[in-house]
Amino acid sequence: MTDKTKILLTPEDFKPSFAKWSILGVFNPGAVRLPNGKIMMYVRISEEGIRHKDGKIFMCPIVTSKNKYGVEYKKILEEEILKTGRWNEVYLKNGTCILPHISHLRRVILNENGFDIEKIEQKPIFAGIPKESDYGVEDPRISEIDGRYYMTYVGVSTSEGVSTYLAVSDDLKKWNRLGLIFREQNKDVVLFPEKINGEYVALNRPESLFSFSKPGIWISYSKDLIYWGKDSNLMRPRGPETWEADRIGAGCPPIKTSKGWLVIYHGVSEEKDRLFYSVGVVLLDLKNPKKIIARSDPKTPFILPDKKFEKEGYINNVIFPTVAIPTLDGKSLLIYSGGADRIVSVRKISFKEIFKHLRV
Repeated sequence: MTDKTKILLTPEDFKPSFAKWSILGVFNPGAVRLPNGKIMMYVRISEEGIRHKDGKIFMCPIVTSKNKYGVEYKKILEEEILKTGRWNEVYLKNGTCILPHISHLRRVILNENGFDIEKIEQKPIFAGIPKESDYGVEDPRISEIDGRYYMTYVGVSTSEGVSTYLAVSDDLKKWNRLGLIFREQNKDVVLFPEKINGEYVALNRPESLFSFSKPGIWISYSKDLIYWGKDSNLMRPRGPETWEADRIGAGCPPIKTSKGWLVIYHGVSEEKDRLFYSVGVVLLDLKNPKKIIARSDPKTPFILPDKKFEKEGYINNVIFPTVAIPTLDGKSLLIYSGGADRIVSVRKISFKEIFKHLRV
């Protein structure tokens, strides 16, 4: 596959929110093209707070204010810890989990070609709030529907776990939080950019602790964007020895094409205790998105994490697509992804190559 690829944003492009903090990663953005042709991006910023002078104490930041980005610290003693996980989450002996880092969103403006940065805002523009997301907000996806901007995002909290919420804006500056739409543990929620047969449609990825099936992509419907139902599974991982053996999830909000709804998604496989996040493509019927027209071959992902900035970072071997925006000439797609949970990259790939990759 021929493509144009660029590292767009790195931790060095941003300043920490507080003194003595450090930025761990800049990744998994949400974005849309503005009426003037430029691209507005909300990028996830992951930060680590101050470290206790005694290395045996973890300092976990928690949001304490609804109106201002204020935090306090929860101190976790070494004897309370059972283990740490793949994503450096801290598992406690009491059966719960806590994070030693926290995420919020900042705005970035790109020019019309989608490759050049015009402005980076250095202050948090969308952050967690108590109860809903006191451990931070993660992985936004933005869709424009009927002239308004809707952002799904993951909130992490002690009271509501890892759940997906919805916010709406008329100008991509001020957001009205509409509340929880998919309860724990349901992530990777993307909204179709228009109603289909009179209903809003969302792709989502529920999980459970039971292992009857691997986590897959579901489709749900709503009359008002708040209450969702008519749920059904759309796609499952396709078994061992595939690039998506462990789980799959929607990546970017669907793109409407003459051939169908084009969805860029991610798949996860495990090899020798290492996870690999790769990219796939699926084409859904325009009038009935529950119908799959074509999909990536189970043995051949659309994009592998084969760049150095995807193979090495905070979490290795990760390419995580969250934005797909057509170029102004309509010939190619700009795909924005998180790389190794550390940077944001952009790829320009022609629609011709994308459709050539699909298999019926």
